[in-house]
Amino acid sequence: MNSKQSWIESVRAGFLAIRSRFAMMAAGVLALVMAYHVLFGANGVIAYHHKRGESRELQHQIDTLKQENEAVEKQIKALKDDPEAIEKEAREKLKYARPGEVVFTLPAARTTATPSTRK
Repeated sequence: MNSKQSWIESVRAGFLAIRSRFAMMAAGVLALVMAYHVLFGANGVIAYHHKRGESRELQHQIDTLKQENEAVEKQIKALKDDPEAIEKEAREKLKYARPGEVVFTLPAARTTATPSTRK
């Protein structure tokens, strides 16, 4: 009976060692899968940095548009209240002149096309 018990104990110890190795391998694989998901998943670190860059760019655009809106609002207010601003706009856009003045209009600057290089 002693040899039978020792054989059973050695089989049981081998089984426990295999089970322990399998559990460690499963835990390692699970850790790798989780690490991959944390880095490359839909809400991972890389996606976070990309979204953060987009957020900065959009905030910059918002700030730029706010400044443009303030300038346009200032121009609108001036055109409603300031006679000099109204006259300036009429002279520039509509090419109005005071009596006795002559307005010279220059042709628009032409853009020269760059010649294509031949091979």
